[in-house]
Amino acid sequence: MFLLLPVFFPLAAGAAILLAGRRMEKVGKSRALLDGIFLAAQALETGFILLAAALGGNVTLLSLTGNLTMGLRADGVGRFFGVLTAVMWFLTAVYAVSYLKEDGHAARFYGFYLMVPGALMGLDFAEDLLTFYVFFELMTLTSLPLVLHERTKEAVRAGLKYLFYSVGGAFLALFGIFYLAQAAGSLTFLPGGYFTAASAASAPLLLPAALCMIVGFGAKAGMFPLHGWLPVAHPAAPAPASAVLSGVITKTGVLAILRSTYDLIGPEALRGTWVQSAWLILSLLTVFLGSMLAYREPVFKKRLAYSTVSQVSYVLFGLGLMDPLGFTGALAHVAFHSVIKTGLFLFAGAVIHCTGRTRAEELRGLGRIMPVSLGAYTAASLALIGIPPASGFISKWYLAQGALASDTGVFRYLGPAVLLLSALLTAGYLLPPVIAGYFPGREPEEPALISGEKPPAMMALPILLLGAAAVLLGCFPGPLLGWISRLAEAGIVG
Repeated sequence: MFLLLPVFFPLAAGAAILLAGRRMEKVGKSRALLDGIFLAAQALETGFILLAAALGGNVTLLSLTGNLTMGLRADGVGRFFGVLTAVMWFLTAVYAVSYLKEDGHAARFYGFYLMVPGALMGLDFAEDLLTFYVFFELMTLTSLPLVLHERTKEAVRAGLKYLFYSVGGAFLALFGIFYLAQAAGSLTFLPGGYFTAASAASAPLLLPAALCMIVGFGAKAGMFPLHGWLPVAHPAAPAPASAVLSGVITKTGVLAILRSTYDLIGPEALRGTWVQSAWLILSLLTVFLGSMLAYREPVFKKRLAYSTVSQVSYVLFGLGLMDPLGFTGALAHVAFHSVIKTGLFLFAGAVIHCTGRTRAEELRGLGRIMPVSLGAYTAASLALIGIPPASGFISKWYLAQGALASDTGVFRYLGPAVLLLSALLTAGYLLPPVIAGYFPGREPEEPALISGEKPPAMMALPILLLGAAAVLLGCFPGPLLGWISRLAEAGIVG
């Protein structure tokens, strides 16, 4: 029961708000009731997720022919992603109530926002790839209305692009699923996978199937060449949707690749093959291209979206190394990037909400309006760059050490070089708003100082908490790294 609650409760609660919430959308007592119901339901969902992660267990949903089943199981990897999703989703929900205060269609946003974590928990706690794939598609369908929420031409175009890329990538991965169901005889996740280097030789289509799954599921993670939806969807979506798209939903692509390669195929079967080389090339290419495009992008939210393209592929590079240190750095960066990028997108939304400015060069003098929030943005930016002792430094250090320790040929040195270049570009696109915000200058040719109001407390608080967490997780990384190291040992050694 404790595994079913975090999956089916938010689906039912979200559907109820969609059906009954429209009457409460008007500002006033009824709107306050709608906001309270939404936050209460989200708080319950957070509690259910943490309870399921603490208690564990498994449950079978369906038994199909051919040794195929659909079930839920709270293993170490699922608990890690589940807890991360619960925290990010709740903080963003608190922010969303204030951000959507004047929105006449808040019930529609609240309903679908509540439904998405149900699909996400189905992903995180999936016992097999069939269950994972069903909830993966459900997550795409329930998150699509968050992108479409504004109903502008830009939003519709962005939503369709998000849908086409997501479904196209999932169909590409489906070939690998069909093949693995026949070749492995089971789609149930097994740490270390079903294939060794010797047994893989008798499965001629295993490597092409593996590449299809990596590229197909990589679309949700924003990996080249299926990254095009990210810089379009983020600027068009409301800030709370952009935050969870970047901080949480892109990580479902990471989880899909992790499950496919580590818990089904097996890293031993892929290590040293052309698939591993292609995986590392695509991830490093995405890291560099995403950073360069972010550096050249003037629109603030689009700049952060390109940054997500780059940073999530740090994680994919670490997984592709198939080394314990690289694996530890990859999952650490999953957590740190979720905290950092959720905070950055919430800050960008607060700037748009309070000042109406959307371009990075328009933020001159922002420190006069929201000095504390800008301070949280600064802390998160330094963490993403990788300045010690902030959190991003920890994960990037493990990634570089994993690359140097791995047996991947030229990628041992090319990887750290690309990560260092990307860090320099990250400083180039994240720090100018900080400099212009706190040190606007007095030159007459400079644009006028920005004007506006301070963000409401419910918008500012999540930004401050996430900015503080971006630094504190780097200062005290021991418990998190210990947890991840145990997962790395189980996933690689099996």
